[in-house]
Amino acid sequence: MARSVVARKQNIKCRTKVKTGCTTCRIRKIKCDENKPFCEKCVKTGRTCDGYETPFRFSTSQPINSAHAGGIKSDVGLQPIQPTVIKITPQDIDLLNRYFSIKTLFDVKLGCDEEAKQVLQASLTDPPIRHAVLSLRALREGLETSGDGPASIAQQTPSYHYGLQQYSMALGGLASNLSFPGSNGLKSALLCCQIFISIEQLQKDYAAMAQHIIRGLRIMHEYRARPYFVAANKLVPAHHNQLPFLDVFIIKLFAAPCKFADPPATADVSGATSPGGLISPHQQPVESRDLRTIAPDMRTELTRIAASTLEFLGKVSQVESVGIALRLLSEKVALLDSLESWLINLELVQMETRSPSPEPISVSFLRFFHLILKIVLLGALDASRDLDVELRTESDRLQGVAKNVGERVRAYITCRGTNSGRGERSILR
Repeated sequence: MARSVVARKQNIKCRTKVKTGCTTCRIRKIKCDENKPFCEKCVKTGRTCDGYETPFRFSTSQPINSAHAGGIKSDVGLQPIQPTVIKITPQDIDLLNRYFSIKTLFDVKLGCDEEAKQVLQASLTDPPIRHAVLSLRALREGLETSGDGPASIAQQTPSYHYGLQQYSMALGGLASNLSFPGSNGLKSALLCCQIFISIEQLQKDYAAMAQHIIRGLRIMHEYRARPYFVAANKLVPAHHNQLPFLDVFIIKLFAAPCKFADPPATADVSGATSPGGLISPHQQPVESRDLRTIAPDMRTELTRIAASTLEFLGKVSQVESVGIALRLLSEKVALLDSLESWLINLELVQMETRSPSPEPISVSFLRFFHLILKIVLLGALDASRDLDVELRTESDRLQGVAKNVGERVRAYITCRGTNSGRGERSILR
């Protein structure tokens, strides 16, 4: 009997010294089998395996290609970090900043460091955000490892399955949190929205991407993330002034440099958050090249309006007096007029090309961007009932454009797959 008690004490003592393995096993203080991307011990017991080390720097069987990781070193050899002392590093922030958009595969700088830091800090205590971050990394690693090949190949990787599992858990956890939305739940929803947008863009599901954009912007508007007018001269402070600015994040993604604006056009399908059109230079129709020649500054002008919109939103967030707010309303009208003029010019350009074929996908993405800017601006400083109707109308248009783009992207991928022997370029080349 005494011997049995001693054996149990020795067993407990050993269990408290677990220093390796996944986060879940370390918290449970049991030996982990350290299988990647998630350990068998967690899987067999029906538990969620939260990966290895920090919520972002987990290990998978698909390591990041150093050529695409911006020089970030592998996690191999790093000392394990206990959950109670996890610290977000600059490398973590830089990596998530890269993973927000496929554009970074072409060394494009997003300028979303602050957004990445905010997401990672929240992921330490918010399970839905943590699952979303893990999903984004796994899916991005799968893309960088397998390339932009047929979906059947990408879907066979452990990273892909793990990414979808984590995405599903993030969606489920977020839905539960939003059953009784408070400040923390709303913050979680908007930060998750940032990652969901990146995930759907990565999977080229632009209709789902648009849904996340619409729902996130609707949350910001309904819960008044910035000061707003309730009457002609009555300015009300923001109801939730600590909410993440999802609109700023989205504009940064779309406004970052796009290589389809610089001839010759590249042949990738990343669209709104990537640097290429959908047709290679050798396949590109004459009408598409003519449109680029006639209107080389269409994207440049839209990006300029986007930069002015970001400045405007920054002023709205800080506004305190009615006088300043009224001047900002005039600035808002001017920006909306600029967007309307841009759209008119685009239609005139397309009439000049007289092309019987559908417009280039790159132009459809510009329409997508244009509608986002319009929705963001319409909601600024305004809380009228009439506005809700207009926002729903523009959101429906955005959803329609996104659906059309998604269908054409899928058709292109299918066509490229059947003609793979003709030398089309991969998105990763």
